[in-house]
Amino acid sequence: MRRLLRVSDVDKKVSLSAHRAFRLSVVISGIRCLATYIAIPLLVPLVSFAGVLAAPVGIALVLVAYVSGVLGVRRFWVADHRAKWTYTWFMAGVFLVLTVALVADVLRLFQG
Repeated sequence: MRRLLRVSDVDKKVSLSAHRAFRLSVVISGIRCLATYIAIPLLVPLVSFAGVLAAPVGIALVLVAYVSGVLGVRRFWVADHRAKWTYTWFMAGVFLVLTVALVADVLRLFQG
């Protein structure tokens, strides 16, 4: 895993930033879910172009969540945090959900 994440040195001081990155990636995923499944569907009847914006906004938020998640996992490994494997597997599950959302958004983009 260290080779995959390109982690060569352990830095125990990074632990605080690892927790911050975790919170950020969860917040970004939450914002994406709120925008994709609540805000945009409610706004579609009010604004006709909202459906056109749904897929690109969803795709952008998924990509930001991917990057944030990878950076968070990497920080946990750099810090040699005791929960690094737990967080890695948690983020693998999040990435799976994000991948499903990304595929749905790409399909929606090309159908419209």
